[in-house]
Amino acid sequence: MQEWFEQVSSKFVMAFVEGDRWKLYIKGLGVTIEIAFFAAILGLIIGTVVALMRLSVKRDGRKTLWSRIAGAYIDVIRGTPSVLQLLIMWFIVMKSCKNGTLVAVLSFGINSGAYVAEIVRAGILAVDKGQSEAGRSLGLTKAQTMIYIVIPQAIKNVLPPIGNEFIVLLKETAIVGYVSLTDLTRAANQITSRTLEAFMPLIGAAVIYFVIIKILTILLGILERRLRRSDNR
Repeated sequence: MQEWFEQVSSKFVMAFVEGDRWKLYIKGLGVTIEIAFFAAILGLIIGTVVALMRLSVKRDGRKTLWSRIAGAYIDVIRGTPSVLQLLIMWFIVMKSCKNGTLVAVLSFGINSGAYVAEIVRAGILAVDKGQSEAGRSLGLTKAQTMIYIVIPQAIKNVLPPIGNEFIVLLKETAIVGYVSLTDLTRAANQITSRTLEAFMPLIGAAVIYFVIIKILTILLGILERRLRRSDNR
């Protein structure tokens, strides 16, 4: 038992302490959070716009051109792997750009936007139609009814799933090593190549991911409980 403990301690020191390698994990985690944060904001903006486009219909109930474009965007993004989208953005769309962070934020933001669009659309559709009819009866236009009546009520419906989408996005950023960025996962791989020991660096990165996501999950749970409490009043 003592021998096993000494081996584990030695591997821990080699993976985290020697050469201040813990700094690589911290720096990689910073890159991971930065990309996920800005991609989430971009995805929220894109998703909201696309959701409104998807909901647009003609007076006879048929889909508009904007609705069809939004539907095609969602189908293409959700139907292709995020790693492939990242590579297309890096090697084709923005091949002259050497800023990997910008490429990653755009790629993940566009990817997240497709999922957020469906979340927002579902949240808007969950609002009782009578709310829209009441707004129109008060003399509000369709756009004013959506902005002042429907969307504020839909926010409560979409906040929890959008929080979950951010958690998924945080984990998906583990592939940004393909565009020469040193995130948490790549930092662990670099330490593995230097120490020739895979267990401790990879397990360490997994633990860091788990702790961050667990904290976010707890905060999301608190938010959901508060929203439920406000609905019961």
